Amino acid sequence: MSARGTHTRQVVVIGAGIAGLAAAHRLLARGAAVTVLEASDRVGGKLLPGEIAGARVDLGAESLLARRPEAVDLARETGLADRLQPPATATASIWTRGALRPMPKGHVMGVPGTASALAGVLSEEGLKRIEADAELPRTETGDDVAVGEFVAARLGREVVDRLVEPLLGGVYAGDAYRISMRSAVPQLFQAAQRHTSLTAAVRDIQAKATAAQQTGPVFMGIAGGVARLPLAVAESVRARGGEILTHARVTELRREATGWRVVTGDRVLHADAVVVAAPAPAAAALLRAEAPAAAAELTAVEYASMALITLAYRRADVHLPEGSGFLVPPVDGRTIKASTFASRKWGWIDEENPDVVVLRTSVGRYGETEILDRPDADLVDVSRHDLRAATGLDARPLDTRVTRWTDGLPQYPVGHHARVARIREHLGKLPGLAVCGAVYDGVGVPACIASAYAAVDQLDGDLGGVQELTAHPVQSLHGGAGE
Repeated sequence: MSARGTHTRQVVVIGAGIAGLAAAHRLLARGAAVTVLEASDRVGGKLLPGEIAGARVDLGAESLLARRPEAVDLARETGLADRLQPPATATASIWTRGALRPMPKGHVMGVPGTASALAGVLSEEGLKRIEADAELPRTETGDDVAVGEFVAARLGREVVDRLVEPLLGGVYAGDAYRISMRSAVPQLFQAAQRHTSLTAAVRDIQAKATAAQQTGPVFMGIAGGVARLPLAVAESVRARGGEILTHARVTELRREATGWRVVTGDRVLHADAVVVAAPAPAAAALLRAEAPAAAAELTAVEYASMALITLAYRRADVHLPEGSGFLVPPVDGRTIKASTFASRKWGWIDEENPDVVVLRTSVGRYGETEILDRPDADLVDVSRHDLRAATGLDARPLDTRVTRWTDGLPQYPVGHHARVARIREHLGKLPGLAVCGAVYDGVGVPACIASAYAAVDQLDGDLGGVQELTAHPVQSLHGGAGE
């Protein structure tokens, strides 16, 4: 990040979630001096390690999308290559119309390429409605459209309510009839612009994936938990000479003649550049003085809250259906929206805990507040009630944990891409300032990492030049010079 013949660039990263840590890691590899400031008492953001009944578990995100390279590559770069492992089983179910039904194959976020792909999940009437897609006139997407609205117009509401909604809800905790297709399912949006038939668009996506030889697991885990990733990245950042401070809430971010002034507590830092890797409300507060228009856009971003309920049982007491768990369509009126059979899904949990079975459920979607206001004991009770109805599990758990993610997931309504473009346009007037994180280009771990790398690339352009190594490279975790 330092231009040849000048001083080493000083960069402050605000936020030590996976996006901020990835930005710091990339900045150090490009020769910058980096300080990471985190308001909370730990790094990792939504990647949270925990324990229940002696078993190591993730209390936040538990898997990485492997069809995108960023997260898996970062894990390899930070010494976790031998701990990457796919799910032990890739089969799952939909709990709908009173029964656990096998999760259909041959779909893109619940949108099928053929009616037969959803046989068993949809009614006969719903399957016939899908077949009508081939005869319908074109449905315009415009500049953007809600996923649920577009899919319902082409294939009927039953596809949305029984499959698209629970799949999207698992990612965004949102409402399919509000979520932007352009931002949340961009490949489907692009294909829908090329094809009149939506099922034909899905088949086109599938054919291109086959031609590109996109084989192998869709998701990947990490032995010991996905929460090991931010810890490994933080360790690598420190080993390369970066500084990470927790309990360091930034109270002021102001532009100076030669860069940026960052205030945290009684400490004032002067930086050539700043990366803001904080959620929208915190980012808006920081940017309000220097970029009020961008701050106003960030203030308008809405969030959904959710809770994860983790339960541990004696293995002898548990007899679960096959597969890794199930999703629950909201239309079925259940309280939980999903359950993961963690010991079944992740081989490392099963191997480490031969006498314990770990499950988890999730509750909470956009606009739902009543359920999240309940005490922890009530959330455990409703989870056990729904698990009993779905699987027959009636045993008393050995231990339970409730993890609340208040305002944890940014919502991507129709027009989200335009809002992000406006934010970046406003910030483009302030050289040496970049933003990244889940609020911009995707909420998954790889998307957050990609946004961090894009922020670093932007700063390269702002600051005029890249030096791949510092004059005195620090030793990496693997014993060689810094990358």
